Amino acid sequence: MTFCGLQTLSLVDFPGKVAATVFTGGCNLRCPYCHNARLVTAPAETRERYEDREILEFLSSRRGLLDGVVLSGGEPLLHEGLSDFAARVKTMGFAVKLDTNGCYPQRLRALLETGCIDYVAMDIKNSLPKYPLTVGVTGFDAAPVEESAALLMGGPTDYEFRTTLVRELHTRADLLYIARWVEGARRYFLQSFTDSGELIGSGLHGFSPDEMHSFAEIVRPYFGEVSLRSVD
Repeated sequence: MTFCGLQTLSLVDFPGKVAATVFTGGCNLRCPYCHNARLVTAPAETRERYEDREILEFLSSRRGLLDGVVLSGGEPLLHEGLSDFAARVKTMGFAVKLDTNGCYPQRLRALLETGCIDYVAMDIKNSLPKYPLTVGVTGFDAAPVEESAALLMGGPTDYEFRTTLVRELHTRADLLYIARWVEGARRYFLQSFTDSGELIGSGLHGFSPDEMHSFAEIVRPYFGEVSLRSVD
């Protein structure tokens, strides 16, 4: 299995853990606000390329320094070797977190059933009617995303839902729709969009800190925990 990036130390990507993040290339979605367009659309052109053996050697050298490993992307569940890799990381004593867009509920279920995943962060892109616009795929069927959300909410694996808010794509009504859709979820994080300079789309903007705090208050009654990320 080949990875397209490695972030060696993070205190925020895996709640409660000091973690390394590895990135898989490729994604089935084309969200215009995606902050790493090349990783999604042209992973073979990324500057960083690591074989799983190299990642495992790096992790072995960081035992005692790292608590966990985040499997991110792109969309990690596109890759058939993910389960074997996660199992090997788990046997090394690391907690394992998965980032996913929720489009592959059967693969998600199978991976969770291995017992190798300790935490899942699933994107909730927008209200269901606005999913095609938000993910950049005409006629997108969000039913698999609904299935993945229900799977996490009904299962034993710890998880969070998260939404990146973009001024041109999200409204208060969308946030209320999401809150009612996944009401009762353990954790919901709102992230502020920032322009990385390497987006799939263009002409997009984030919300002010005051607006983000206002959004958080709107959805707070619906979840066990609501927090903001990337907000000053």
